[in-house]
Amino acid sequence: MAPLLPPRTDGSYKRSKLRAESNLGAFRGRTRPRRQHRPPLLTTPLFSTRERISRHPQMTSGSMPTQPQNPSLYERLGGIYSIACVVDDLIDRVMNDPRLNANPAVNEAHHRVPPPGFKYLVTEMVGMAAGGPQKYTGRTMADSHRDMNITPKEWEAFMDDFQQSLDKFKVPATEQEELKAIVNSTYGDIVVTEPSNA
Repeated sequence: MAPLLPPRTDGSYKRSKLRAESNLGAFRGRTRPRRQHRPPLLTTPLFSTRERISRHPQMTSGSMPTQPQNPSLYERLGGIYSIACVVDDLIDRVMNDPRLNANPAVNEAHHRVPPPGFKYLVTEMVGMAAGGPQKYTGRTMADSHRDMNITPKEWEAFMDDFQQSLDKFKVPATEQEELKAIVNSTYGDIVVTEPSNA
């Protein structure tokens, strides 16, 4: 089949082809934003399965998350600041209680140590016993009360002072019972059944 238009013999076809290639080259030479290089996708996880589980303690004891632990007595009391308020009031009561100061050894001890230091040590002790991060730095109950000849009746007076401080700060009944159980656990180190003559 013959072409619709006969080929040009004057060289115009060649010039048209060169012009088209030149235009194409100009188009290719346009500046376009380059694609940013993207790092290849990771084919392995950053952490192994065991490492991922170890980073989630709730998953270490089984496949299902464990139930959250109940708050400690320390947390339920409101932390060290709340404990310190109760201790501050309690020590003021104890040091001025005539039922306790009637014992000469107790009265002498109450006036031998500065109240702020006494309050500090008792706050440490209660905070630690309630499950807080504090560490008690004082002497043991047996060492600090030796030769004071504290009687059961004087212990009852102390516990009455303690109850008044708990009630003043509206400590809930459950927490009161737990605190009194902690204090009563020291009874054997503090109270003597037969006063010594020394």
